[in-house]
This record gives sequence, C-alpha cells and structure tokens, in this order.
Amino acid sequence: MSKAKPALRVALLGCGVVGSQVVRLLREQSDDLAARVGAPLELAGVAVRRLGRKRDTDVDPALLTTDAEALVTRDDVDIVVEVIGGIEPARSLILAAMAHGKSVVSANKALLAEDGATIHRAARENGADLYFEASVAGAIPLLRPLRESLAGDRVRRVLGIVNGTTNYILDKMDSTGASFNDALEEAQALGYAEADPTADVEGFDAAAKAAILAGIAFHSRVTAADVHREGITEITAADVASAKGMGYVIKLLAICARSDDGKTVGVRVHPAMIPRSHPLAGVREAYNAVFVEAESAGRLMFYGAGAGGAPTASAVLGDIVAVARNRIAGTRGPEESTYADLKVHPMGDSVTRYHVSLDVADKPGVLARVAEIFARHDVSIQTVRQEGRGDDAQLVLVTHRASDAALSATIKDLRDLNIVRAVASVMRVEGDDTP
Repeated sequence: MSKAKPALRVALLGCGVVGSQVVRLLREQSDDLAARVGAPLELAGVAVRRLGRKRDTDVDPALLTTDAEALVTRDDVDIVVEVIGGIEPARSLILAAMAHGKSVVSANKALLAEDGATIHRAARENGADLYFEASVAGAIPLLRPLRESLAGDRVRRVLGIVNGTTNYILDKMDSTGASFNDALEEAQALGYAEADPTADVEGFDAAAKAAILAGIAFHSRVTAADVHREGITEITAADVASAKGMGYVIKLLAICARSDDGKTVGVRVHPAMIPRSHPLAGVREAYNAVFVEAESAGRLMFYGAGAGGAPTASAVLGDIVAVARNRIAGTRGPEESTYADLKVHPMGDSVTRYHVSLDVADKPGVLARVAEIFARHDVSIQTVRQEGRGDDAQLVLVTHRASDAALSATIKDLRDLNIVRAVASVMRVEGDDTP
C-alpha cells in the first residue's frame, strides 16, 4: 500500500462573494478534491480586512487573519489563492508569496491586464505556478483551452461577450424596449450591477479581460492600455429598436483579431450590432460567451455563467487542483508565451462595417451630397434607408468594410455639412462573416 501524501496547504486572500464560496467548496468537496489531486487540500488561513464581518459561509474564526503578508509567507503554505481584486495590495502579496516559493491562483483581471509582465516574471524567476482561469468569464473554461488545448493551432480571432452586467442591460433594452437607465436600475436591483457601475458600463472590466485573452491567443504581451474601449452609456432605446428592425442585436463585444498580414493585432471593446443569426446574439441576460476562430480547429464557442460567487469559485478550484497536481509531480504549468511579440495596431487600422444614422434636411440632393462624402474617404455604402419627417428626414446607411480611421474622417466631414442636422448614431457591425 502506498504511503498517503501529506496535505497541501492553501492560503486564501479575500473572503467576499468568491472567497467564501472557495471556502465552502474546499470544505464540502474535500474527499473528492483529495482523490483528484492525490493528496488532501487544507485551508491554512484566510486573510480578511475585518475579522467580525458577517460572511456568506461559515469560516473557522481561528483561520481568519488581517495580516495577509504573514499568511502568504508562512512556511506551511503551499498555494496562495488571491481573490481580493485591484492592484494593491494584491500585487505585493502575490510577489511576496512567489518569492517564498508559493504557487498562486488568482482571479484578478485588473492586475493581470495592467501589470501581468511583473507577475509572470516573478513566477518564472521563483519556479512558481501562476493560474488565472477565473480572471475571465467566470466559470467558463476558456483560458486553459486557449493556453493549452489550442497551443498547436494559430488563433485568428477571439470575439466575445465577457461582461454579464452590460449584456443584461442590453438584453433588457432589446427584449422590453427599456431605456438604458431603466435597464441599469433593474440590473442593480437584481445584484447584476454595482452601485457604481462605471467599470462595467464604460467597458473597463471587458477591456481588462480582452487584454488577457489577446495576450494568450496571440502569444504577445497586451495590456489594458492597449485596448480601445467604449462603453454602452450612449446606447439609446432608438438605437436598439433600429438594430432590431434590421435583424440585428446590440452587444458589448471584446474583439481580438490578427491583421490580414498577420503582423499586428487589434484589441477593442465597444458596442456593436450583430445579426440575430449569430451564435452570440442568443446570449441572454447576464451570461457570457466567447467565439474563437483558429486555422485548424475552426470555429469554437464557449458559453456559461461569467460571474457570481459559485461559478467563479468553480474556476478557482479547478486551478487549485491543477497547481496541487503539479506540486505533487514536481512539475510546473505553462509559462507566459510572448514569443510572437506582435504589436497592437491603432484603432484607426481596425476594419469592420458601420451603421450610421443621420438627421438631415428633407430636400432633393441630400443623399447625393452625403454619398459624395462617403466616397471621398473610400467608404463604400451597402444599403440606404430614408424616412421623411416634415422638414427633416432620417437617413440610415450601412457600409461595406472600411477602416475606423476612414469612417471617423467621414463622420467629421458629415458633421460639417449644413444639410446634416445631427449624426444621431454610429454603430459598428460585426459577425456577418460568422454563421
């Protein structure tokens, strides 16, 4: 009979919505986890800001501490799990843990997107594992398939809905005709949106996730600062209704794509219209989904709960098991891969289609003058729809593929036309090339 292996000790940083679920799963699934790992997993301690705070699950008070640095540097700790979020003190604590030979599991998208280079370098220099599946799309197994399963393939594009709050808001606007503010209030009432929803509705959360996805997919270092970001606060009920009338739905998308020559990548987050026939169009409420296109594997879609305590804790536990197995075997997981070193091209070089709505004077020659502006900047018009409204008219144009720079120059010149009362909206159109 083989000798039982000693327990691996886990230090947890944070015991909020996600951390409390990690504690619960470690306790309730201890026997199964031990069988999967090959050794027991024991909770060595839990670092919190306030000891007396009520928590979502019972935690042995003897495990709680406010001295996080002392916890992560203890000799009896093997794995450190960071779910406190933010840049500091998370960065310092992770670096301290790695300097003391601990492997790290993190759900910290903001830190990895802003300063992932420092964290990955520390892991490499100290021979530590760094796993971060829970940092993007909650429970959805996404990063490991990109990092490992598709390591032998060439990823061309990653297109996805990676923020549940904005997807819930846009879905309610589409299904009920609600305004942005009304849909946001409903999301807040249900707990899908924070009291201060800025990180979600302005696209910061999705941009951090896009940077992580792009870095893994294209083997190049990408930071949040490299990501073009637009939020959904300017989306109106009229925009949603117009898209619906054309057979489209509006989603906040994270789009990471290689250029046609393969020498650069574009990484952007913004609202876009996609056909209702597209797989992402059916992603409802607060769910996430990511569409991956690779040369050999073809088109793959990952779908599931993108946030929440239990779903995110599921991803954290998966990483804990992987790290624990590596420690028992004396091996390490894959390191950061940046060999391709592809540069991120400016937003102006990104190419897509556009939906442009103009309020114009309702008189002869207007369409010709507008079309001339588009032609001047080599932006080809695919369809035009005009509706008269007394002395004014609404002109809706959908273009063929054009660069963002060309479209921006077109819009600038349109605003200078005296026959154009207002540029009511400009919306990118994505996904027409994906069945």
